[in-house]
Amino acid sequence: MAGITAAMVKELREKTGAGMMDCKLALKETDGDVEAAVDWLRKKGLAKAAKKAGRTAAQGLVAVGVEQESAGSTGVLVEVNSETDFVARNEIFQKMVADVAQTAISAGGDIEKLRKETFPGSSKSVDEHIAEMVGKIGENMALRRAAGLTVDEGVVASYIHGQVTPGAGKIGVIVGLKSSGDKANLEALGKQIAMHVAAARPLAGTISELDADVVEREKNILADQARASGKPENIIEKMVEGRLRKFYEESVLLEQIFVIDGETKVGKVIENAAKDAGAPIEFAGFERLELGEGVEVSNEED
Repeated sequence: MAGITAAMVKELREKTGAGMMDCKLALKETDGDVEAAVDWLRKKGLAKAAKKAGRTAAQGLVAVGVEQESAGSTGVLVEVNSETDFVARNEIFQKMVADVAQTAISAGGDIEKLRKETFPGSSKSVDEHIAEMVGKIGENMALRRAAGLTVDEGVVASYIHGQVTPGAGKIGVIVGLKSSGDKANLEALGKQIAMHVAAARPLAGTISELDADVVEREKNILADQARASGKPENIIEKMVEGRLRKFYEESVLLEQIFVIDGETKVGKVIENAAKDAGAPIEFAGFERLELGEGVEVSNEED
């Protein structure tokens, strides 16, 4: 791979959005010709068709869509990215994102299904419409993520943090509450819990929903920390159990202290709310999307 520098690989990654190893291989196959490497990646289906689509799109909006039915409710979140915050404040872009969110309801938050759904007022799919808008607005845009929740009886409540336009902003949360109780009461409770989720960033709703690998990794870290203190194994086991409870209190929604009152666990808050709602309330899940989460952003100018 003589003559192929890290700068060339970086340039190709920024142009195409392809992975590092794919970019290295492409440059090797094209004798270091960056433009030819772009074409090579395109032919392999590893890069977008236009250079514009290779620039990092880490701005944009997270939007919510909720449909209340006679008994139940469906809520969805979508993240549509743009390259700059300026475009995120463009009314045309905002309207497009709102329409994508409403379309996501029928797709149940399934992103692959959503991509193929017909965009409102158009004969094109959602993906095709977004691609068309890239040419009109002049920036890369992409439907990055979608999530959904449905309860057959009860509500899916929502909250947008850092709202830029009604129903869209920097962080979106939906929370499902299953109950035959008063809808207005459930909606108010659900919104408060959604606000908590936005701030507290839980990893899962319940302990059983935590990723087993995450729990095992935490146990190993805690055990190694305890061993470093020179304690015997039987004591270490008890120390790990105690510290793991602390981990659950920090990471699991129903175990977290409710940010609004600062003293009650969220699970207990839901349990206590049954009296005002007029029926038992069951937590049915949550989804949280934060704009640009996990996107690598280059600080260099194009």
